[in-house]
Amino acid sequence: MRLRNRKYWWVVLLCIVACGVGLEYMYRNTSCRTEAFIYSDLHRLPRNKVAIVLGTSKYTKNKTPNPYFYKRIAAAELLYKSGKVQYLIVSGDNLHRSYNEPMMMKRELNRRGIPDSVIFLDYAGLRTFDSVIRGYKIFGQNSYTVVSQRFQVERAVYIAHQYGIGAIGYVADEVDGPEHILMVIREYFARALMYWDILVKRQPRFLGASVEIPK
Repeated sequence: MRLRNRKYWWVVLLCIVACGVGLEYMYRNTSCRTEAFIYSDLHRLPRNKVAIVLGTSKYTKNKTPNPYFYKRIAAAELLYKSGKVQYLIVSGDNLHRSYNEPMMMKRELNRRGIPDSVIFLDYAGLRTFDSVIRGYKIFGQNSYTVVSQRFQVERAVYIAHQYGIGAIGYVADEVDGPEHILMVIREYFARALMYWDILVKRQPRFLGASVEIPK
């Protein structure tokens, strides 16, 4: 009985190690494959017609201002005002009437002097995957600039390239502290799910009518 139990725990341990190695490989492979397409220096960033700003809530669960939100908005503002992009697609979750990420982003951009005429709202960006694919299928963009923190930008650009979309990324300022550590841990599993989505050729949860962005 003891020998059988020992073998069982060895199998469990080997499975845990294999999962850990797999997660680490997927994380590092994504970063490596996208490194050449991601920019933190505005002067080196190529121009694009459109930037997709990936959504998050304006507030944390504790009802305090969410630094991820404000840093992404600041990056989007900089891109537009520097002439690196002409239009902004703000893409996020709007599954509930009381929660509207795209509208929160739009209002903050308006407050910073960016007009309605250059902002397009994607209410069905429920996941990074959906935002990326909808940028092509709904908004008709074969190439665009993704705006978010590096961990999410890498994943978004990787997805785009797997689906033949010429995306590049602009990195918003990172958030220090415990929030960043939790985000990195979460990102390991998000990238594993991403590889599964690509393997099964998943499509966005919602598509719908096309939206034309002016030339």
